Amino acid sequence: MDSLKKKYSAPALDKGLDILELLAHSSVGLTQAEIAKGLNRVPNEVYRMLTTLLDRNYICGNATGDRYSLSLKLLSLANLHPPRRRLLEIAEPLMKQASRQSEQSCQLAVWENGRVIINASVPAFGNWQFSIRVGASLGLYNTASGLILAAFQSDGLRKQMIADCQLVSGETAIEDKEFSKLLDDIKHQSFYQGASDAIFGAVNLSFPILDRSGTAIAAITCPYIKRIDINAAPQIDEVIGIFKETCAKIILQLNGKIVR
Repeated sequence: MDSLKKKYSAPALDKGLDILELLAHSSVGLTQAEIAKGLNRVPNEVYRMLTTLLDRNYICGNATGDRYSLSLKLLSLANLHPPRRRLLEIAEPLMKQASRQSEQSCQLAVWENGRVIINASVPAFGNWQFSIRVGASLGLYNTASGLILAAFQSDGLRKQMIADCQLVSGETAIEDKEFSKLLDDIKHQSFYQGASDAIFGAVNLSFPILDRSGTAIAAITCPYIKRIDINAAPQIDEVIGIFKETCAKIILQLNGKIVR
């Protein structure tokens, strides 16, 4: 078996994969020299590979061009893979169950090509419904889904999301330092709760769907609307519990374990 590996080895491919794996484990961008040191190689050995990875958009440089980090291309490719369909197969039945229990609508969002995209939407059961259409494109800064998707990323991927972000109508960018502090606070809390920037009276509750590394691959958001009639609908604290449990079930089925 070892001789077979040697016979069919691809050193250049190994080198490229080594670079991607090294950057994936780094929370900050790395210089060419740091990458070479991390791989126990000389800088000239990684130069051409870095150039190729840059040209193919698998990595990106910082503003001064001396540090490299992963782009979101690998994530985009993963989104084309059957696991994305698997996510919906697992999530949609559980989202419908949560909607029935909470008497609220909910939606599942992912990050695609610089936008927050709704991949699944479940209206509230009953006479009153509020939901957002599948395929809708939302903002990163002004939506609960966008905040959750950015909060549960590495520093490098956060920066790449900000760089790739395409502002939607009504969205205003937040200064980087302030935005980073907001995202850190959300991650510490483990979910987001805040007044909707789009619908008066709605309180957005948003929760991450995490992969095995603790990175958000999706967000489930409930635009909570308080009933003021005599209907004994679940109150907001109960609704938060319902969606926390729902996301835990989705994560368990996706990863085979609970990820926090």
